Amino acid sequence: MDGVILAAGEGTRLRPLTEDKPKGMVEVDDKPILTHCFESLVELGADNLVVVVGYMKEKIIDYYGDEFQGVPITYTHQREQQGLAHALLTVEEHIDDDFMLMLGDNIFMANLEDVVRRHQESRVDAAFLVEEVPWDEASRYGVCNTNKYGEITDVVEKPDDPPSNLVMTGFYTFTPSIFHACHLVQPSNRGEYEISEAIDLLLQSGRTIDAIGLDGWRIDVGYPEDREEAENRLQSAETAAEATSD
Repeated sequence: MDGVILAAGEGTRLRPLTEDKPKGMVEVDDKPILTHCFESLVELGADNLVVVVGYMKEKIIDYYGDEFQGVPITYTHQREQQGLAHALLTVEEHIDDDFMLMLGDNIFMANLEDVVRRHQESRVDAAFLVEEVPWDEASRYGVCNTNKYGEITDVVEKPDDPPSNLVMTGFYTFTPSIFHACHLVQPSNRGEYEISEAIDLLLQSGRTIDAIGLDGWRIDVGYPEDREEAENRLQSAETAAEATSD
């Protein structure tokens, strides 16, 4: 499977950390966020990495070049920040089979392999990690409802009155059918082409999408304090691993 990473964002909420670099190049535990993303995808068996760049794209391209740990990198350009579905369409011509999608501002220490395994074994049209968050935070995310089989029944992007506190995280697997859905997406009230709307269109067409509960942790590095929390967690994990090996 190819690994797609969305990394076109400016990261205005991370300033001053992003005054001279894109969000994905902000360092967490002495490595850019994108390096953490690439490492996760390579460990999951990614054959190719397709990276959507935009803001200060040359910083990313110059740093990584055309491969990461022997895995080829292809870059696509999102010229305007018009949402995740819009960003995803820039990679369409480079993808001809099932693929993994990771948001390039998330750091995971979680069961990503469960999502890939579910997708491959069940032959669903999509699968992604979900987690329960405090109810007062749910409106910041794409909110999901599921049936008793763990299948997604609907997704609502950043609702004022969330129907649940189960939200999408930043890791997904898709078949190429997601591209057709992205082409049909209309701008949201925020003026963006939302990935949650594309997923909902798949559901309306009778496609099956599975939700896998998060086991571990993930941090969306949106603010400087998120970076600090991610760094602390990674360092704690490294300390625990060293203690175990001793």
